[in-house]
Amino acid sequence: MRWLVILVATIVIVSFAWPWLARLGLGRLPGDFTFTHRGRTYRVPITTTVLLSLFLSLVLRVFGR
Repeated sequence: MRWLVILVATIVIVSFAWPWLARLGLGRLPGDFTFTHRGRTYRVPITTTVLLSLFLSLVLRVFGR
């Protein structure tokens, strides 16, 4: 259950930080989906979310103690 909360929180953070992350090249990885429907662009950054979540988990594990 905890991993689900972390995943959702990471998705929200990535969504708000998308313009900055796009300049770093994130969001264009294999497994990140972008599609347009009725003139709106939707992004589903699955791979980017997993990578950022793993990185954040590592940072918190190393520096959290």
